[in-house]
Amino acid sequence: MKVVPLRLHPGDDLRHALEAWMGEQGEQAGCLISAVGSLSVAQLRFAGASEATGIHGDLEILGLSGTLSSDGDHLHITVANSNGAVIGGHLCPGSLVRTTAELVIGLLPEWRFLRDLDPTTGYTELRITRRD
Repeated sequence: MKVVPLRLHPGDDLRHALEAWMGEQGEQAGCLISAVGSLSVAQLRFAGASEATGIHGDLEILGLSGTLSSDGDHLHITVANSNGAVIGGHLCPGSLVRTTAELVIGLLPEWRFLRDLDPTTGYTELRITRRD
């Protein structure tokens, strides 16, 4: 595993920045190891929902996990508001960095992550293969 740090800046779209960064890498599989920082807007898709819900305010990133690939990402985030209330879900575009997002990403050079439509779930699901 190759471990790479990444810092995002105020106003960056967290999901779009991760997708763009991964697209620039030579690797085809990655994962989030660590994430701290803050958001001013979190766009979350809750379990079973078809649309994202916008959460606005001073939000602390408590956790961000998931898989990264040039074929698509699957990311979950947990944030706390200024009162300490915690909420989480699928990270969607439009989640904006407030002060910083400090990320540690693991790149997996021996693996390739792909996304294929799974007829059982109706979603594009992870397909893992060894890289040649």
